[in-house]
Amino acid sequence: MNVFYEEDGGFKVGHVMSDIGTSLQIESVSGKRSKIKANAVVLRFESALDQYLPEAEKIAAQIEPDFLWEVCGTNEFGCEDMAQEYFGHKPSSTEAAAVALKLHAAPMYFYKRGKGRYQAAPEENLKAALASIERKKREAEQMAGWVAQLKAGAMPDEFRPHRDTLLYKPDRNTLMVKACEAAEAETHTSLPLLFFNAGAWPDRDTAQYEYHLGKFLSEYFPRGRQYQGEIDAVEPADLPLADVCAYSIDDAATTEVDDAFSVRHLGDGQVEIGIHIAAPALYFGRDGALEKLANTRLSTVYFPGDKITMLPDTAVAHATLAEGRICPAVSYYTIFSADLQLLSARSAIERVKIEKNLRIDRLEKYFNENAIAAGRADGEYGEELILLHRIAMALGSRRGKDENEIDRVDYNFDIVDGKVSISTRKRGNPIDTVVSELMIFVNSEWGKLLADNGVAAIYRSQQNMKTRMTTDALPHEGLGVAQYAWSSSPLRRYVDLVNQRQLIAFLRGETPPYQRRVRDSISQLSELARRFDLTYDAYNEFQRNLERYWCLRYLAQEGITQYPGTMIRDELVRADALPLIVKLDRNPELPPKTPVTVNVGELDYWDISGRFTLAENAVETPQAA
Repeated sequence: MNVFYEEDGGFKVGHVMSDIGTSLQIESVSGKRSKIKANAVVLRFESALDQYLPEAEKIAAQIEPDFLWEVCGTNEFGCEDMAQEYFGHKPSSTEAAAVALKLHAAPMYFYKRGKGRYQAAPEENLKAALASIERKKREAEQMAGWVAQLKAGAMPDEFRPHRDTLLYKPDRNTLMVKACEAAEAETHTSLPLLFFNAGAWPDRDTAQYEYHLGKFLSEYFPRGRQYQGEIDAVEPADLPLADVCAYSIDDAATTEVDDAFSVRHLGDGQVEIGIHIAAPALYFGRDGALEKLANTRLSTVYFPGDKITMLPDTAVAHATLAEGRICPAVSYYTIFSADLQLLSARSAIERVKIEKNLRIDRLEKYFNENAIAAGRADGEYGEELILLHRIAMALGSRRGKDENEIDRVDYNFDIVDGKVSISTRKRGNPIDTVVSELMIFVNSEWGKLLADNGVAAIYRSQQNMKTRMTTDALPHEGLGVAQYAWSSSPLRRYVDLVNQRQLIAFLRGETPPYQRRVRDSISQLSELARRFDLTYDAYNEFQRNLERYWCLRYLAQEGITQYPGTMIRDELVRADALPLIVKLDRNPELPPKTPVTVNVGELDYWDISGRFTLAENAVETPQAA
């Protein structure tokens, strides 16, 4: 005796070795023995075991499920009953098995109701299921067509409006994304390169740059970089006019002029130095559209050849300390004695005449190391700049700055028509010293003023080499100050704008927007500090990535196949004349600071990487390093 039975969602056959009623010991065609439950048996037969299933499958292949569904009625039925109805005679065991196989293979047509028993699916359910199958078939054909086009280097027309979504925010449940993934798998090619080969970018020369910029914008500027909302800035009224004339120091491309300086001689060698900070907090309130925008963007984004300002240009134009204007500002005045001792300080909310916007490229021609050595600068505000430099040096010494410390080099990227030039500018020159020391000073002093008076603020703290934003007035060890509250760039950083609102409220004797003793208020400030930290780090990482991208472009543009570098650790090498760190193809096992020569191999602008190897016989000894 043999049996036809169900197991693991399918049908099998076996020879019965023993039958105890509730279970059977059987032997398969292959000779394997096993135990099955009696209620798993659908049919019993005597014909040859090895021919049974092949013959049943052959008969089942000729049966149409549509016909079975039409004749079976609506009641539950068994496979043998349906076989008799179909064949018109008492079915053989093989014929009954064939019907069972066909019923089991058509779950859209027939619902399983038990061992060998089924019921026809309702007509509306069957139509829906068949429509779904037809739709999936059409989708499969459509997807196969898209995959073929991508593999052949053609961009499907349906993809073009959704290029950025497919690249940056793909929904894996959509057919287009599935087609992209299939094309990637079949070609072993990344999607950006597939799209590039298919002409997804009109300008092939800028495609990789547009890809990296688009990826960043999709995450941090999903509504686009251009602001389309309301400009609710209003000129503040009834502010006193300061009895000073101020000037700013910025590079030529700066539009957000946040800070300016003034010098006033008081007699007896005493001098009053004014640090004047643009006051956007006076132009628009906390409930306006511009505040909401600043709270979303949190900072201006800088990257080679371009920037995205925190506030729109029209709003910046209201508050920037532009040359020839009388601008509202928050000022910090300090009086120094003839020997540069700090005698007194005060803060003021006022209007300040901005006499000049000095630009660094012109300023450094006459205000430089030579001018400092000579004790005079022959140019606009030369005498005042020399004095400001002396005061800046005194402030640096006061916070513990080492005058002999090695200042880093800044790299400037100039990109014109896809060509990049990279120039260097040494930090710590007289211009940098004046600006940086006065900004450190005012941020530290205003931070102290707020902390001493119990006014909540956001501080930038550095302890144990870890830098973070916090609502506690903690030290900044790197700068050597007891507290450091960013307040000097309210046009560029939202933290500075928030601190400026707190400072203005304190100076006016008003309740500040955030109150230290109100739990919800300080929690909101802490959350803002956390968001700013994350966003600011992401913006800086984007800037570094694009700087790396343009460095790779520069290597190719200039035909550079080798360049000098210095080992950092393991496989990492820093280029000597570019802001570029690369990973060698292997660990040369050289100590840090070892001078080496790096070979430039194939460059990948999509991944912003490349193949870099150590040049043969181009390593100086560690002793020489």
